[in-house]
Amino acid sequence: MIRQSARVPGKVFLVGAGPGDPELLTIKAHRLLEQADLVLHDDLVSAGIIALTGPRSIVVNVGKRCGTKKITQAEINALMVDAARDGKQVVRLKSGDPGIFGRLNEEVGALRAANVALEVVPGVTAANAAAASLGVSLTDRDKSSRVVFVSGHQAESKGAANEPDWNSLAQENATIVVYMPGKGLGHLSRKLIAAGLAPDTCSVVVAQASTPQQEQFWTTVGGLADLDSAASPSILLIGRTLDTAAARAAIQNLSADEAFQLLTETPYERRIAS
Repeated sequence: MIRQSARVPGKVFLVGAGPGDPELLTIKAHRLLEQADLVLHDDLVSAGIIALTGPRSIVVNVGKRCGTKKITQAEINALMVDAARDGKQVVRLKSGDPGIFGRLNEEVGALRAANVALEVVPGVTAANAAAASLGVSLTDRDKSSRVVFVSGHQAESKGAANEPDWNSLAQENATIVVYMPGKGLGHLSRKLIAAGLAPDTCSVVVAQASTPQQEQFWTTVGGLADLDSAASPSILLIGRTLDTAAARAAIQNLSADEAFQLLTETPYERRIAS
């Protein structure tokens, strides 16, 4: 009698790839990438992280950029389910943290409906990476007692009806983080000011956070409309906790003579000049 060995059940790991710097990848995520049979990754996952996959791993890009889809969500779900049922270890690799605007619930729901084993592995989200690169905290016991994460990219099926309630979110004691701000910075500026946020509130757009290509563009809520929003991927930080970093950035952009004059002025002289 020939005995057939039972097939080892597969499993899907929904893994955060972090913001782009391979050194910010967690040890667990690194190990899973080396051991995976199949890696399904988003477009925004950096080449340096993809290079960490194991030699036997099959790597497939299933991401989309600017609304252009290479593959539908239903097809991604089917790939994960089929591979796991075939006994494979699957890594669904998402940029940043999978639970922050990463369609995590949709994929978890599909896997659970198919009775596929799964595990969520968190990653460093872009908000934390951007703030760290600027040397700032998203919270401050004197200026910011809460942090608000919102998406600037609304779900196509809901459109404007899914826009955040800015009247409840735009508070002076909050740091607002806008993921995927896109080209609607002027619209966002008008909404925030109409909701009561002061036009001179510090704001910064950080593009390609944590990578050698990182750029930051300092402005205010009132000046967002004048900011070039072409850089991508990017994240927008808004709030009083950015005040010191904004002032430091302004001084760094001055000439040596201008910086010396500013630093040697008395507070009274500064008020007169303003």
